[in-house]
Amino acid sequence: MKVKVISVLEDNYMYLVIEEHTREAVAVDVAVPKRLLEIAGREGVTLTTVLTTHHHWDHARGNVELARLRPGMAVMGGDERICGLTRMLAHGEELRFGAIHVRCLLTPGHTSGHMSYFLWEDESLDPPALFSGDALSVAGCGWRLEGTAQQMYQSLAETLGTLPPQTKVFCGHEHTLRNLEFAHTVEPHNDHVKAKLSWAQKRDEDDVPTVPSTLGEELLYNPFLRVVEEAVRKFTGQAAPAEVLEVLCRERARFQQAMEPLQPQARALLALQWGLLGPHK
Repeated sequence: MKVKVISVLEDNYMYLVIEEHTREAVAVDVAVPKRLLEIAGREGVTLTTVLTTHHHWDHARGNVELARLRPGMAVMGGDERICGLTRMLAHGEELRFGAIHVRCLLTPGHTSGHMSYFLWEDESLDPPALFSGDALSVAGCGWRLEGTAQQMYQSLAETLGTLPPQTKVFCGHEHTLRNLEFAHTVEPHNDHVKAKLSWAQKRDEDDVPTVPSTLGEELLYNPFLRVVEEAVRKFTGQAAPAEVLEVLCRERARFQQAMEPLQPQARALLALQWGLLGPHK
C-alpha cells in the first residue's frame, strides 16, 4: 500500500492510496480532481473509488467533476449530503481493494456523518493507515460543528484512540503548527509537545507536509486525546472527559482568535467551505 500525499487549496490534503500489486487506486477527499487524475496517470494506476470523509466543500467539491471525467466512479461516504455520493457507508462496514482492507468508522463531532477510514493489508510489515479527515488532525481535531461533546469524545477516545499505536494518521488539513502552539499552552511542561513543536516549525520553514503522524505519537502530545491527563484537566478546570473536551474546544477558539482574528470575508469563506452557506448544507 502506497499513499500519495497531495496538497491542495490553502491547507487541505487529498490522498491517493495505491494497491501496488493490482495498481488499483482509491482517492480520499477529492477537492481538485484534475490534479488527482494527473498524479494517478503519472503513477500508472486505475482510479476506481472515492472515499469522502464528510460533506464540506473543501473535502467533497471534486466528486461530481471526477465522476463526469471518469464515468462509473464509485463515490462513498457516510453522509447523504456528500455531493456525487453513489454509495452510503455504515459504521463498521468493511471494503476490499485488492489486498487493502478498509474499515469505515463513523466519527461524529465535526459533522454528524463524518466517516474515518482505517486501512491495512494482511501479512504486511507496513503499519496500518487512518484517513481521519477533520475528526483527528496532527496535535488537534476539527471544530465541533454538529453533535455533542460526548459524541466527539467517543469518536476521538473510543473509536480512533483505541486503534493500534503504530497506525499512520493522514488528516485533512495542514494545521499542525498552530495546533502544537495551542497544545503548548495546555501543557507547557510536556516534553513531547516541545519536541514536536520544534520539529513542526522546521517543517513549516521548509514548506513540507507534517503528515503522517502516528496514533501513538498523538497520544503523547494531542490534548484532545489526552483529556484524562491531570495537566489537561487542570488547564480546563474540569474532570469528566467530555467536559474537558468541551472546554478545550472553547479555549482553542479563543486562542486562535487572539493569534489570528478572522475578518468577515474569511469567516464567510470558512462557512462556505464547511457547507454552511448555499443550498448544499
